[in-house]
Amino acid sequence: MTRRVYLDHNATVPMRPEVLDTMSEVLQIGGNASSVHAEGRKARQFLEVARENIARFVEGEAGGVIFTGGGTEACNLALQTRKAPAGYIKRILVSSIEHAAVLAPLDDVDISVTQLPVSEQGVVDLAALAIALEDPSPALVVVMAANNETGVVQPMSEIGAMVRAHGSLFFCDAIQAAGKIPLSMGDMNIDMLSLSAHKIGGAAGVGALVVRDGIILNPLIKGGGQELRRRAGTENLAGCAGFGLAARLAKENLGAFAQLSVLRDDMECQLVESFPAIAIFATQTSRLPNTSCFALPNMRAETMIMSLDLAGIAVSSGAACSSGKVTRSHVLEAMGVAHNLLEGTIRISLGMSNTASDVSQLISALKGHIDLSQPQLQSQLKLENRI
Repeated sequence: MTRRVYLDHNATVPMRPEVLDTMSEVLQIGGNASSVHAEGRKARQFLEVARENIARFVEGEAGGVIFTGGGTEACNLALQTRKAPAGYIKRILVSSIEHAAVLAPLDDVDISVTQLPVSEQGVVDLAALAIALEDPSPALVVVMAANNETGVVQPMSEIGAMVRAHGSLFFCDAIQAAGKIPLSMGDMNIDMLSLSAHKIGGAAGVGALVVRDGIILNPLIKGGGQELRRRAGTENLAGCAGFGLAARLAKENLGAFAQLSVLRDDMECQLVESFPAIAIFATQTSRLPNTSCFALPNMRAETMIMSLDLAGIAVSSGAACSSGKVTRSHVLEAMGVAHNLLEGTIRISLGMSNTASDVSQLISALKGHIDLSQPQLQSQLKLENRI
């Protein structure tokens, strides 16, 4: 039987055993965190410990942690904010490479939306942001901490300082960066930050929006007093408790996680050596230590993904939320990537369990796929040349 190799940790991280144990314990409590009896107080204690762990995880305030039903909800909640230090928010400035959880809701907002360009390396153009901020009207500036497809880390401290000086608000989608690089809401001047439990070894369906003191939110879900009336509905106690523990463990593990860049860089060297025509994206800028995004000319991602899966290897073509319908990446298009590469993009995202032997299995499987594809590829190239 083929040994399975999981190389899609940016899509979801397998649940940590300690988290599963904690969630199992909490599920047996039977109390509602809003109740005042002993069972309710015990439930509330688990919830508040989780809140404190998440606050420490991003160096924010525990009172600013709002539990949600996932990262997408947290992003949607942040995008409703309309009050900044300088006054009512009249526009949104958003990077062109944001996740769909941010870009899609902006189709329905009633204020202007301006997309900020990125460089060929996928870094937000700070000069374009500075020009946009020459307009004195308050803005909600939205830039992710790190891109889910390329792993590119954005200059959050610089962006946060620019936004703070302008009197506007800075919302940072940190869902992909969390647990991979250090995050500090204070040092980075972040006003609102979104997180998702399953990206750091917690359960799917649990997220959080962490806000700075004084931020006024417009709740998406109403009907109860939970989360200080910022998000109604009985909290997913077990999921939140597991999330808090996962956040604590992820913060403790940041140093070890950073070492994954050694394995990633070695993998990329082997890829270049094995496939000279390969294009590896964003190698000239700061990336998450576990992430590599690459493409082979005139190859199709969906066939490569299926071939690798049959060889026992799980990878993605980009954002897992949309990879079931493999389409061209808006992230790579914003970076100006050539069209003959856009349909053949693969994302590898390593985890702490991956080893050099996993990389060897990947390289071998890719070679096998390309060998099988050569006759078809040659025919395709000949047809294109005739045209």
